[in-house]
Amino acid sequence: MLPTLKLHSDADVLKHSPLVRGMTLALRYANENGGIGLTQSGAFNRKFVHWAAEHFEWPDYTATELFEMNKVLDEYKMPPLFPVHGLLRHLKLLRRYKGKLVATKKGREIAEASDVFFDLTAPVYLYRFIHDERIEARGGPFGNWDIFLNVINVEARAGCTLAHLLKTLYGWEEKDRYDPEHSDMRFALKFCVLQPLCWLGLLWEDREGLRIWDDGTFYKTPLWHAALKLETDGQAALRLV
Repeated sequence: MLPTLKLHSDADVLKHSPLVRGMTLALRYANENGGIGLTQSGAFNRKFVHWAAEHFEWPDYTATELFEMNKVLDEYKMPPLFPVHGLLRHLKLLRRYKGKLVATKKGREIAEASDVFFDLTAPVYLYRFIHDERIEARGGPFGNWDIFLNVINVEARAGCTLAHLLKTLYGWEEKDRYDPEHSDMRFALKFCVLQPLCWLGLLWEDREGLRIWDDGTFYKTPLWHAALKLETDGQAALRLV
């Protein structure tokens, strides 16, 4: 059974969740500008993408970092816009009208209720957008969200690295990193598990002083404790001793 993702105590959702913050800002932009312009292919137009880069404050995707690599930005050059766009449409918070995406009544209301927004978005994003399409499809020994969340709950109590989780979950050592299977597991754990948890706001990655290809240390945010009740909560608490 998948752990329930629902706020049961107070937490600053917009501060900790890049995803909910981005979706909220996109809805407010649509309200204030008569919608979000679309390209002929249905992607967000450049005007909105540039605005999003300036205002989303998305870790590792700031305007400075994005414009260092691109003179102009399209939606596909700013990966965080994929879940923002997809979820807003899937949850019927935006609808297409005359070449734009405009906020629905539900979208206008939920943009001002961050706790409700998180409860609506979190399980759909983690368990459907990520779990079904990118994790469950791998099958085999890779794992599932019940395993990942309970293991990370204990191991990230005082911070943990990607290498540490690979050893804990699969027994992989750093000396094995050039093995193709290890590389595959490393990529999947980083981009199918840890990155989504950071984008949702349950984890954050400390990258201070690191190079672009270095892995940081992952810590639980207040949203983790406010939104999850896990079987390993007792073990995680023991790590304080």
